[in-house]
Amino acid sequence: MKNLLILSFAFLITAVSFGQQKRDLKFNKETNLIEVVYYHDNGAVSQTGFYTTDGKLQGEWLSFSAEGKKTISGNYDNGKKVGKWFYYNTDGTVKEVDYNDNVIANLKEHEVKKNQGL
Repeated sequence: MKNLLILSFAFLITAVSFGQQKRDLKFNKETNLIEVVYYHDNGAVSQTGFYTTDGKLQGEWLSFSAEGKKTISGNYDNGKKVGKWFYYNTDGTVKEVDYNDNVIANLKEHEVKKNQGL
């Protein structure tokens, strides 16, 4: 439970910081989605993902550290977290969280080997 609270708090802080980050937006006429790329202060990509035209998160979202390492990957469906989300930690572990309609259904923790990626 403590791990879930820490994960939720970390993601909330990341989401709140969007308002102050530089970003690029591009509308895709074929998918009717807005592609967005957020940047850290150092110019490195912070997050990538998509919004619906009414502002809801949609599809795959990726988050990266200021050093360019992937920190979070997951999917949204109409603004709700769905499926498997991966939270990559600096200690070499990965938390795998299964979401069902924005609710945590399952949580696993994995150790990642140097040549193994998720």
